[in-house]
Amino acid sequence: MNCFIFTGNLGQDAEVKNLPSGTTLCTFSVAVKTGYGDKAKTIWPRCTIFGKRAEGGLPQYLVKGAQVCISGELSLDEWQDQQGIKQKSLSVNVREIDLIGGKQSASVAQPTAQGNFQAPDGFDPDQDIPF
Repeated sequence: MNCFIFTGNLGQDAEVKNLPSGTTLCTFSVAVKTGYGDKAKTIWPRCTIFGKRAEGGLPQYLVKGAQVCISGELSLDEWQDQQGIKQKSLSVNVREIDLIGGKQSASVAQPTAQGNFQAPDGFDPDQDIPF
């Protein structure tokens, strides 16, 4: 088995489906930038996670814009569309996935370079905490 490793950002939220066989399937596409300058382009491999890993809490973190590092088995799918034109798509059977960053919300405290937390907008530290 060949292992392909790449990083990128999710183009949309992950979709979770239960197959008739009882297996759970989680799918998502990742934008992977390649090249530079005039040769820069983005490819969109379709990623798939099967079974227990797709059933757990992981899919809730696989949201549009999330930055991930993926390793898995790569395959090139080929077919003919309705007009008879040959089409190709890249897919990855995910073996490992790491959440490495991504979209950050202003309503969530974010760590600063010193390791301290920066308060979200509208937070008043002098106001009493309600709990």
